[in-house]
Amino acid sequence: MNRPDSEQPDQGANQDDAVWLDLVARLESDTVAIRPDSPGAGEQPATGKEATPETPQAPSFRDFDPLGLAGTAPAELSAAERQAEAGGQDESGATEGPRDYEVDDGDEEFVPEEPPSLAGTEPLTMLAWLGAVGGPVALLLSAMFWRSAPLLAIVGIVAAFVLGTVYLIMKLPQEKNGDDDGARV
Repeated sequence: MNRPDSEQPDQGANQDDAVWLDLVARLESDTVAIRPDSPGAGEQPATGKEATPETPQAPSFRDFDPLGLAGTAPAELSAAERQAEAGGQDESGATEGPRDYEVDDGDEEFVPEEPPSLAGTEPLTMLAWLGAVGGPVALLLSAMFWRSAPLLAIVGIVAAFVLGTVYLIMKLPQEKNGDDDGARV
């Protein structure tokens, strides 16, 4: 098995570093070589040398900034400033954009109606809700704090849950009103 000597430097890594440094130097150079296939190459013969000060230089890599990140971003005017500038234009040509809209703060606030009092609820419906909601809560609490709960208590809690849920389902309206689409204004 061939093992590279640990005393000899890796020639491939040195060659890669040299290629990388050459590439970086060419990209960061301020002058660009004129290629025969580039526009404007017909004026002067391409010699493969870098452009001289007498010849017009093509933009360098540092000049290439398609996103405009090298300079500062233009400041965007606010909606009020744009409206002030557009004040001299005729109204037929001016259109409002989404940022030109100002919210109209109306005095009308939504106030939900008061829920009905639980004092007037049927006692059987209240017991059904207690069984349907309280059953799972009681099972959870007994599993956490009362590990030795008798089987009869667990069965009673489950029965209260099942009976309460069935009663509430049976109280739901059986027929649908054809004129009611469910929306409430």
